[in-house]
Amino acid sequence: MPQKIESVAEREAFIAKFDNFLFDCDGVLWEGDHTFPGVIEAMQQIRSLGKKVLFVTNNSTKSRSSFVDKFTKLGIEASVSEVFSSAVATAAYLKHIVQFPETKKVYIIGMEGIKHELEAVGIKCCGVDEDNGVFDNESVQNDPDVGAVVVGLDTQVNYKKYNKAFTYLRQNNGCHFILTNGDSTFPTHGTLQPGAGSIASPLINALNREPDVVLGKPAQNMMETILAEHNLDPKKTCMIGDRLDTDIEFGLKGGIETLCVLTGIASEQDILSPENLVKPTYYIRGFADLAI
Repeated sequence: MPQKIESVAEREAFIAKFDNFLFDCDGVLWEGDHTFPGVIEAMQQIRSLGKKVLFVTNNSTKSRSSFVDKFTKLGIEASVSEVFSSAVATAAYLKHIVQFPETKKVYIIGMEGIKHELEAVGIKCCGVDEDNGVFDNESVQNDPDVGAVVVGLDTQVNYKKYNKAFTYLRQNNGCHFILTNGDSTFPTHGTLQPGAGSIASPLINALNREPDVVLGKPAQNMMETILAEHNLDPKKTCMIGDRLDTDIEFGLKGGIETLCVLTGIASEQDILSPENLVKPTYYIRGFADLAI
């Protein structure tokens, strides 16, 4: 049964138990462009106690440097080396697992974060914003140089982009179909909006084909990289998130304890439901409540 953290003694015991904290961002630290009240102070306190802080997000729309800019703007300390995103995971997968050929390029339904991280590891890209605002259903000429299609959150998605991705995946033998993350929704502006998983659904349906790989949480490629790069002891590491099927499952699959906050997707009813099979170790009203 998940333990609800409420008292000062429970908060102190929780913080003392771990040396390393992995944070989701949207729904945990902020919503849109606004931090939740008390988050800045709670984060400062965690760092003042000598804890290691890392940020693990399925948001592929920004590069790591852009995320650091956002953290700075919101008053939260962060460095590029502390940020892991699904865009970073996608670049690492194509570079090191697929060993993507230099002669090929990736067509992206998504935003600048994916393009930036792919180019940072020397992978050629097309798509992203080149078809923004294009509304037609003319036939698409195949580009045989496209060796992969990557789909992430794209707030400017349209039929032209789907048509190109469909054409490349259908006609180019061995073309990889990669989804940055499977989130069906994400919290913003006090409500929910469709996420990357929903963006990919029309392609999955049209092709009658599932993605070859879904990166980002709860996939373990990021967990393995984080634990190795930062030499973390899993027993002294905790994942803090707001979503059961990504953040909490990510931690559980990685063999670390988890804390679910109630400021994003999951509710207390969701956590305690007998039908819920993804049980966090702990849950709390919000991360700011950890401040002692």
